[in-house]
Amino acid sequence: MNIRQIIRQKRRQLSPTERNIAQQAIYQKIFHHQAINTAKNIAIFLSFDGEVDTKPIIEYLWQQNKSVYLPIIDPVSSKHLLFLKYTRQTQLIKNKFGILEPELNGLNVLPSRQLDIVFTPLVAFDQRGYRMGMGGGFYDRLLADYQTQQILPIGLAFACQKVQQLDNKPWDVQLPEIIYA
Repeated sequence: MNIRQIIRQKRRQLSPTERNIAQQAIYQKIFHHQAINTAKNIAIFLSFDGEVDTKPIIEYLWQQNKSVYLPIIDPVSSKHLLFLKYTRQTQLIKNKFGILEPELNGLNVLPSRQLDIVFTPLVAFDQRGYRMGMGGGFYDRLLADYQTQQILPIGLAFACQKVQQLDNKPWDVQLPEIIYA
């Protein structure tokens, strides 16, 4: 079994109590986060495969009058993500990976350079801030020059996803912050 499979299994095996305690701690960090509280356009993902439940975060962001955006795979450039505005009225469909996402509507797309924060899913991470995703490279491409775009990427994870050191590649993006518990 490789590291990706091992960590995904660990994440799925968290008990409901362990998961709830960790998520409450993560939510508290987010609710009191200065950059999140001052941001306007925030991209986040819908949880999948045992990830931190992002629904309470999305609800909080809406209550704070933030514009929330969800990623979809760009139908024209299939190695890239587009971000569509997400509201309570947004209809969701399953993509080719079985993940819920908004249906493409060009009127709802926000250029990624206009995002203030991008909550980033991850399978594993290390103390240096390197992340291992699902292997598609979508977020590494998106965040390759995040500093010049003034985007703050923030990883979301459970403590069981932290490893000693990932074997990062030159194209892997080092996240400035990972919120976990």
